[in-house]
Amino acid sequence: MSEGILAKVGQWFKIMRHYGGIKNTVLSLYRYDDLKTGNFIGADKYGNRYYQNTRYFVGRSRWVQYADRVGLDYDASQVPPEWHRWLQYITDDPPTTTPLKKYPWMIDHIENRTGTSQIYVPYTTVPPKIQSWQPPTPSTTTQNISSTKSQLQ
Repeated sequence: MSEGILAKVGQWFKIMRHYGGIKNTVLSLYRYDDLKTGNFIGADKYGNRYYQNTRYFVGRSRWVQYADRVGLDYDASQVPPEWHRWLQYITDDPPTTTPLKKYPWMIDHIENRTGTSQIYVPYTTVPPKIQSWQPPTPSTTTQNISSTKSQLQ
């Protein structure tokens, strides 16, 4: 019984050491709802850090800690494609060891901006087939009445 308790306390101190103290451990628990320890694999140019621990189940043994600049507003579209391949087990080699081949037509990664002020809204080049009704203004009403009177005379 005491071995189980000592092992849990030892694991807790290992986690606190990994995150850099009590404050950062609690902050990470609040931010990610999970405390994991693992080997640092690499970081991308956006500040995301990638870890792996093979003691966890497949599918949960690789994870990302998003950059501090995004705070609690993080989502999966902030992971660039080369790291997405590694996180989703498409490849076993992280981009730090075997980088993704860059072609001239490839552009830099952009996260999904839906729900922000920088949303992409396509514009149409086709005129509308149905014209919406515009209520008459007082100036157009008086012009129509005077033109009708002149036509009647």
